[in-house]
Amino acid sequence: MTQATLARVPDPVPEPEIRPVPAAARPDQKPDRMRALDGLRILAALMVCVFHYAGKAQTSHAWGQSPKELFPDLSQAATYGALGVQLFFVISGFVICMSSWGRSLGDFFRSRVSRLYPAYWAAIVLTTAACVALPSVIAPLRLDEVLVNLTMLQQPMGVGRVLGVCWTLWVEARFYLLFALFVVWKGVTYRRVVIFCCLWTVAGVLARVADHPLTDEIVMRDHAPFFIGGLALYLIHRYGSDLLLWGIVATSWLLGQRYSTTALWDPNATSAFQERSPYVILLVVTFAFAAVAAVALGWLRWANWRWLTFAGALTYPFYLVHEHLGWFAISILHRHFGVEPRVTFVATILLMLTLAWLIHRLVEKPFGPRLKRAMKTQADRVRTQIRAAA
Repeated sequence: MTQATLARVPDPVPEPEIRPVPAAARPDQKPDRMRALDGLRILAALMVCVFHYAGKAQTSHAWGQSPKELFPDLSQAATYGALGVQLFFVISGFVICMSSWGRSLGDFFRSRVSRLYPAYWAAIVLTTAACVALPSVIAPLRLDEVLVNLTMLQQPMGVGRVLGVCWTLWVEARFYLLFALFVVWKGVTYRRVVIFCCLWTVAGVLARVADHPLTDEIVMRDHAPFFIGGLALYLIHRYGSDLLLWGIVATSWLLGQRYSTTALWDPNATSAFQERSPYVILLVVTFAFAAVAAVALGWLRWANWRWLTFAGALTYPFYLVHEHLGWFAISILHRHFGVEPRVTFVATILLMLTLAWLIHRLVEKPFGPRLKRAMKTQADRVRTQIRAAA
């Protein structure tokens, strides 16, 4: 099923939203819910971070030797940290559905651009500078490649990545585009989100049958189940439990665990960084869906600590800078100054969290809102000119 086929599906007339709103969705409980999500965000980011520092083979370039030798116990557990990405995607489906409710397509676009790009540009500049200063850890890209990276479209352009983790941003961007075209454009409603979830699930299955690079790129057959599960969980949060919605979540979990197992488990692997148990993979994927489901049902309202909000604000910049810049920090601390491996490991995480706070404080907070206001002002000006010309 192609995107054009999906676009021809008629959109039903929105039905009045008369379902009772459960206690978990009341306005006075929004901070609790958001803090619980912030806690899951930082947990997912730390999972990926631990994987990149102690569970990924390429980290040997930074440590000077295999992390398996440095961290015999931690390295095996760290290999499962890669599944933090799946948790991110489930959270993203939940949050995007929540934040786009009642917004226009323009508002949705401006909020995503102002949220993603300022910190991303800062991370590109910092990582490029580090590559130039210490090319023995990571070789710098050519200037033309770095400039393409500023668009966040380097993957479809076939250009090398400045940030190792930015492949997930391309996945997120395609999710935003699909959701904007088929749901946000005409207004987010319960019925439209459900139809979108069902059609996207079927499209993903058919894309696997077609096995064509273009359909895979558009439909994201492997990543779609996690976003779809998050979307359905937000509807459960907003409208209450529903057999159809839980069916969508269950189907997404079943398809998602299959993809995760086939992608991350190799029974013939000889590398210690690929020796994962399919049962542990299933357990972690189940945790990702169950944790967001607990938020949707209001079971995590007790997680109302203020530090979670602060931690959630650091998640995105920390995720952007932690991998490559963390490797530079590891190389300097451990190989050049001889700092003990475990101290280096903890110190690097703290350094990356500090850098994330600086990016949030000096880049995201001042420039994100300014960029959003500038785009809104420009859109209003163009709209006024069009009306005047008419």
